[in-house]
Amino acid sequence: MTRLLIVGPPGAGKGTQAARISERYGIPTISTGDIFRKNIADETELGKQVKAIVDAGDYVPDSLTNALVTDRLDEADAGGGFLLDGYPRTTDQVRYLTELLASHGHALDAVIRLVADQDEIVRRLRQRAIDQGRVDDSEEAIRHRQEVYIRETAPLIDMFREQGLLIEIDGLGPIDEVTERIFAALSSRGLTVAA
Repeated sequence: MTRLLIVGPPGAGKGTQAARISERYGIPTISTGDIFRKNIADETELGKQVKAIVDAGDYVPDSLTNALVTDRLDEADAGGGFLLDGYPRTTDQVRYLTELLASHGHALDAVIRLVADQDEIVRRLRQRAIDQGRVDDSEEAIRHRQEVYIRETAPLIDMFREQGLLIEIDGLGPIDEVTERIFAALSSRGLTVAA
């Protein structure tokens, strides 16, 4: 069983790499954004609560996010492991996840952090915005999102580093090379693909 978490700034290629890790290890990628959208679409009780909060322009509180993630981790496909993307986002969520896994006799195996030069990410996202005609993605807006990400995740990165879970991967370069760096780092941790 492989239980992973992937973190990285917007534009670092998390989505692309998450899909490859999921395929390689045969585990689902669990994204809080996807969970929110599915629960809203299915009109579950939790989904109705999330919709009301999001419609009001507020952040979904930890308690509700934790409940949705707990629900998702209880689904059959996550029984053999998972890759979390977008969760946990706060130190309280890290503590909750650690306790939740421990209550089942489990723990995270590793936290993959994609590291990328901010100027390179800004250049990459500006190019994507131009290619896709997204005029709202100004350099200022992109830099602001990068700063918010750094400010919000720095305490989490420190927690994961202290727990010995952090694997830092250079997220720049050809996609295949980044993927190979991730697989090599996971392999060096003893995480192998199920036969």
